[in-house]
Formats: sequence, C-alpha cells, structure tokens
Amino acid sequence: MQTPTVSVTDAPEARDIAVISRGLDEFNEGRAGADDQRDLAVLVRDPESGEVLGGLSGRTSLGLLFVDTFHLPSALRGSGLGSEILRAAEDEARRRGCVNAVLYTLSFQAPGFYRRQGWQVFGEIPCRPPGTSRVFLTKEL
Repeated sequence: MQTPTVSVTDAPEARDIAVISRGLDEFNEGRAGADDQRDLAVLVRDPESGEVLGGLSGRTSLGLLFVDTFHLPSALRGSGLGSEILRAAEDEARRRGCVNAVLYTLSFQAPGFYRRQGWQVFGEIPCRPPGTSRVFLTKEL
C-alpha cells in the first residue's frame, strides 16, 4: 500500500467533509454506544417576507448542546430577542436530554450577554487582532 498524501485546502468538497464526519460519528458511536447528534437552529424571520434575519445554529450530541453561531442584526439587539433565542435553544437541548452546553465568542462580541444568561467562562485564548481573545463559556442545563 502506498503512503497516503496530505493536502491543505480552504475550499474542501462537501463530500470530503462528509467522509471525515461519518468516520468520527462511527468511532464515537462505537465508543459511546450512541449516535444522537442532531442539528439545532432557532431562526428569526421577517414577518412579511419570511426571510431569515438571524438566529442561532448548533447541535446536540451525547448530552451536550454546542452553540456554533449566533447573530442578530443591530436593529434587533437589546430587545430581549437574543435572550429568547438562547432560552429556546437551551429548552430544546433539555428536551433532547442535554445536561450541559458550550460555546465560544470573541471578546468584542458577546461574553457579557452570555454571562447575564447564566453562562460561565471556563477559558480564554488570545487571538488576533492584538488584545482580542476567544472566550469559552459553559452552562449547566
């Protein structure tokens, strides 16, 4: 057998990512005895057009909610909508059997927002630009 090649890309094919994901899912299922990973999204839609304006996306797996992305346009911030979205994701995660949640945000994004929602910082890693960091938070559900 020839030695496999290694390549780096910033434009992977969807099927290539699927191979990696399937392989990891199979490994995890073999070790954990379960494959319960499911996508989760809380969408905010324009009432007239139905177009998505923002919201939250993530996934649940093995008792953990992962929040991957969360965005609201400036005009919708500060209205309580963000808290409602996060609460809806947490509630759905609980219904799916999750007991903890995890996310990261940038220091100039929303760490204060998450702390006000009961999330706790468990780590911080400096990144660019200088003075910026990724802030990792968790919450017991």
